[in-house]
Amino acid sequence: MINTKKAVVLSSGGLDSTTVLAMAKSQGYELYNLSFSYGQRHDVELQAAQKVAAAMGVKRHLVSRVDLKPIGGSALTDDIAVPKNRRESDMAEAIPVTYVPARNTIFLSYALAWAEVLGAWDIFIGVNAIDYSGYPDCRPEYIQAFETMANLATQTAVEGKGRFRIHTPLIDMTKAQIILAGNALGVDYGITHSCYDPTPEGLACGSCDSCILRKNGFAEAGIADPTRYAPR
Repeated sequence: MINTKKAVVLSSGGLDSTTVLAMAKSQGYELYNLSFSYGQRHDVELQAAQKVAAAMGVKRHLVSRVDLKPIGGSALTDDIAVPKNRRESDMAEAIPVTYVPARNTIFLSYALAWAEVLGAWDIFIGVNAIDYSGYPDCRPEYIQAFETMANLATQTAVEGKGRFRIHTPLIDMTKAQIILAGNALGVDYGITHSCYDPTPEGLACGSCDSCILRKNGFAEAGIADPTRYAPR
């Protein structure tokens, strides 16, 4: 039988998006991976996304170019220092400088466009409202609003052919729970990348918010962390 159950999955090559990809695969979806070269300070995550796509056997992996570097306003796209060695309790007190203005809105819009062309009604994204570093575009109310918009703004939905759904299976999970879920699905976290400020060799810094959340997650899950960290 031909599988016509398609899903567009946003993939950064990171821990969360890779877990989501594994979840979508376990649900029987034909996988269409979407990653972005958006002017971020490194391309290590795109290399990781390519490895993840190959390991997961996706139908197609599309890397789209969206240059957010001229817009700036983020430590990931501008000449702004990445915060280091912060406590988890401090990370959600204010929106950090690693927030990229409107990034998830831009990425989801591209995913929506591709989904409409593919005839896919399901879009998966690895946003998290617990270990999320204070990002406003990772909240449930944002996702609900985008889904409403998606079904008002597309030809196929307006013509009544179907309804787009934005899946956020990690939104209420801790990092440890995410790692345990992915481990149960056989995810190789050694090929993923989460660091905001890796070395030129691609080693994780170990002290940015993302590295700290990742390290703490593996510790809490009781699973060995396969990440390659820079010597300290």
